[in-house]
Amino acid sequence: MMALDLDQLLDAPNLKLLMQQTEVALRDEARQRQQFYDWVNEDHKAEFINGAIVMHSPVKERHWVAVGNLYTLLRAYAIKHKLGRVASEKAMVSLTRNDYEPDICFWNSERSAAFESETMQFPASDLAVEVLSRSTEKIDRGIKYDDYAAHGVQEYWIVDTRKQLVEQYKLDTDFQTFALENTGKIGQEIASDVVKGFRISVASIFDESLCNEALISILNH
Repeated sequence: MMALDLDQLLDAPNLKLLMQQTEVALRDEARQRQQFYDWVNEDHKAEFINGAIVMHSPVKERHWVAVGNLYTLLRAYAIKHKLGRVASEKAMVSLTRNDYEPDICFWNSERSAAFESETMQFPASDLAVEVLSRSTEKIDRGIKYDDYAAHGVQEYWIVDTRKQLVEQYKLDTDFQTFALENTGKIGQEIASDVVKGFRISVASIFDESLCNEALISILNH
């Protein structure tokens, strides 16, 4: 898709004019992005996407339960095995053009070694997780899906709390796009390719008591 768009652009007789207009638009966007950085702080839940500030509305109970459960399990596992760092919701991932706050993200030990206590902008993660809501699904399956792949996120989980399933995507490095590797459902397990050895029941993402059982298992093994 991206290659086809580029071919069409190169065939355009007004290519130079389009490039000039693009440069002007990107300079204006860069100014807006700097204003976003000057405004945003720890009290805001916002993202900068294609020149616009996207504010996030309150989430439903099933959303924060899923985020909390998966974050708890992934963080405990990563800490125990010294695999890297895990963040939830308010960590800003700054890519070439956009700034996102994934619901959960994981950076391996090498990438996270440079993080400091005052760091507020982080590089592309190795694993990104987005929990769907009605207001964010289009973005999670659209611009974020493409942008995460383009910036080398190795694994992307999309969690659907209504259907209680997890779509697991793996990066195809040849085409810089994601390929669906697995759809985990209740009664099944899901294992990360990036976080080595991390395997949990899908149900533990949606059920707090099952999450506690999974946490005990992680800490005891």
